[in-house]
Amino acid sequence: MMAVSSACKDGSKVAMDNGKYVRYTPEQVEALERLYHECPKPTSLRRQQLIRECPILSNIEPKQIKVWFQNRRCREKQRKEASRLQGVNRKLTAMNKLLMEENDRLQKQVSQLVYENSFFRQQTQNAATLATTDTSCESVVTSGQRHLTPQHPPRDASPAGLLSIAEETLAEFLSKATGTAVEWVQMPGMKPGPDSIGIVAISHGCPGVAARACGLVGLEPARVAEILKERLSWFRDCRTVDVLNVMSTGNGGTIELLYMQLYAPTTLAPGRDFWLLRYTSLLEDGSLVVCERSLNNTQNGPTMPPVQHFVRADMLPSGYLIRPCDGGGSIIHIVDHMVLEPWSVPEVLRPLYESSMLLAQRTTMAALRHLRQISQEISQPSVTGWGRRPAALRALSQRLSKGFNEAVNGFTDDGWSLLESDGIDDVTLLVNSSPSKMMGINLGYNNGFPSVSSSVLCAKASMLLQNVPPAILLRFLREHRSEWADSSIDAYSAAAIKAGPCSLPGARAGGFGGQVILPLAHTIENEEFMEVIKLENMGYYRDDMTIPGDVFLLQLCSGVDEHAVGTSAELVFAPIDASFSDDAPILPSGFRIIPLDSSTDAASPNRTLDLASALEVGTAANKATGDNSGHSGSAKSVMTIAFQFAFEVHLQDNIATMARQYVRSIIASVQRVSLALSPSRFGSNNAFHLPPGTPEAQTLARWICNSHRFYLGVELLKCESSESILKSLWHHSDAILCCSLKALPVFMFANQAGLDMLETTLVALQDITLEKIFDDNGKKTLCSEFPQIMQQGFMCIQGGICLSSMGRPVSYERAVAWKVLNNEESAHCICFMFINWSFV
Repeated sequence: MMAVSSACKDGSKVAMDNGKYVRYTPEQVEALERLYHECPKPTSLRRQQLIRECPILSNIEPKQIKVWFQNRRCREKQRKEASRLQGVNRKLTAMNKLLMEENDRLQKQVSQLVYENSFFRQQTQNAATLATTDTSCESVVTSGQRHLTPQHPPRDASPAGLLSIAEETLAEFLSKATGTAVEWVQMPGMKPGPDSIGIVAISHGCPGVAARACGLVGLEPARVAEILKERLSWFRDCRTVDVLNVMSTGNGGTIELLYMQLYAPTTLAPGRDFWLLRYTSLLEDGSLVVCERSLNNTQNGPTMPPVQHFVRADMLPSGYLIRPCDGGGSIIHIVDHMVLEPWSVPEVLRPLYESSMLLAQRTTMAALRHLRQISQEISQPSVTGWGRRPAALRALSQRLSKGFNEAVNGFTDDGWSLLESDGIDDVTLLVNSSPSKMMGINLGYNNGFPSVSSSVLCAKASMLLQNVPPAILLRFLREHRSEWADSSIDAYSAAAIKAGPCSLPGARAGGFGGQVILPLAHTIENEEFMEVIKLENMGYYRDDMTIPGDVFLLQLCSGVDEHAVGTSAELVFAPIDASFSDDAPILPSGFRIIPLDSSTDAASPNRTLDLASALEVGTAANKATGDNSGHSGSAKSVMTIAFQFAFEVHLQDNIATMARQYVRSIIASVQRVSLALSPSRFGSNNAFHLPPGTPEAQTLARWICNSHRFYLGVELLKCESSESILKSLWHHSDAILCCSLKALPVFMFANQAGLDMLETTLVALQDITLEKIFDDNGKKTLCSEFPQIMQQGFMCIQGGICLSSMGRPVSYERAVAWKVLNNEESAHCICFMFINWSFV
């Protein structure tokens, strides 16, 4: 042991039996290193072969070579661990510096608030005294307030005037980023730490909406500034940024005049645009600053006329302070401060434009996440889903988001024109036949099939949701597509995009409702993920082509964490084929749900599983959880739905009718699901009672237990009353499932373990057939032994593998099946019990 430990310190020494060391020659070390890179842990045969192949190693015993490899692996492990710890130490040091600066800023803010409080208290007393003696002059309070908010003197549009505005913008931005110009409060739900995105805060009591973030990124300051100035690459709500003029300043900085447009988040509001001055400069301490502000009549600078379909918003001094970090990387401070003119939207939507939390999530944190993602891509440039690098997948996610935003907004300069309403204005239809729109759709001939589309139709709508958490609703829409989607329309959309046979490499068979989810990529903090949805057995036929039975959707999902406070949620998807080139045509459709107030429902993470009990067996049927933190407040959110369809021009009327009916059916489905998920259905105390307590459920539980005792001769449960039987059955550790006695048996009941095993809910359970959950061997066994269940009344099944509704393999030690008899002793259903199951 002493020899091995010592050898770890010097890999070129070999321990001999007499306790002395012999050094390897450079040639011997080189030969061993070559083998180490080929095989770090060679077998004894491989070591002996090495001695035979390399004469220079012939005087070394195999045992000594074994020790050398042990020592080499030890040093490699130590190097990796030391490198990792150095990285963690650098990150903790920088984070500690950030926290100390934040603490200093907060102390200054407290001191300032204490001073202002005493100042205003003194002035209030003076005003009260003066009011009794001289009422003709202004109060001291008024003049004090004017002193606190000075007006900017007018400036001209000359370079000197613009530089004056730029320098003032820089000073005001820095006072917000590191000073006390704005009262910042910690973002709800955000806890700073070494593994968090950073320190995130929102404004309290300042004009408009404002958010601030501080964080660490593994990129140099110049690279950070370059990325952030390319707003279109990371800001999903940004439609366009035009640089209209650039001028250099005497201090080495640059001033740019920008015009920027932002998409509206919903169909019920217009977009926003900004006329901006952007100032990039280098501070004396080596920090790089990029700051912006709106140019308006106050500064008397150059103006930009109003643009149709946009509301001119105001950006107060905002930007990025980027400081080099010891050991590489950057410390970045981000400030976004805007007045988004909420007067221009319906009153119910004004919280969207008055929420600093929403600004933080969609803009400030998005910038920080984008930087961290690029940093990770540079440090780990590995190939991920479908043979693509992370940067390529990020570009695809950007295309999905932008395409969905374009559909929601439907600007005329993008080629969209409004179709006449059918008399009911719940669904808006737009058509786009512009060459730029169709350039990505008409692919000419592919695989011998002609392209089939010449126009795109968009059906969109918005609806108000009451008291349903966006994350939980969106998660249900993602996991249970068959609850709202029409398979024939999915097949049509896939066919219209690209007519040609396709096959997806690596796709798995099976899955809930014909749906298999194949993950592609996750972003930083798992805030967003991309996946491919395989919809099976959905053949679509036309006279001139045949579309295969499987349809694929590229899907982008975000905001499914219901523990995040006030988070908006999005599910955007587009039909693709297996070739799936980076420039393939994409027509995104989907859902966006944005909370309209700060009151959130901290619902249980398992609330989605309660849907069936609300839809099927009433309020008493809800699954009890240990987390009853939800509340039945009046939380509201707005849901925006947009679906795009490619079509031939002569089919426009038919497609328009289909699209209206389809979106209306989706709205009805969403309303039904939302009502079921709403905690208000469960009473003011939100007590979720488990298990389902209807008389029908209690009767079925009694039949299951009686039949088990009759056919197998043992008790399934040890309880007497119907209510306790049902409760014990629901909480039974083994998965218990009942299927119907039909030609194609489908499941009709499952206990909690059964729902967990199948990864589904009681309502979605009815869409799962018995054969779907078994692999090939299980299906053969089931077909051969099923008659035994009907004749003998029971059957024992050897352990094997079955599949969940999401296509995940589940192993089980053994299974038992028995016939369930009703009160008339006729067969009601078949019950399966999977014992000691677990996900593979």
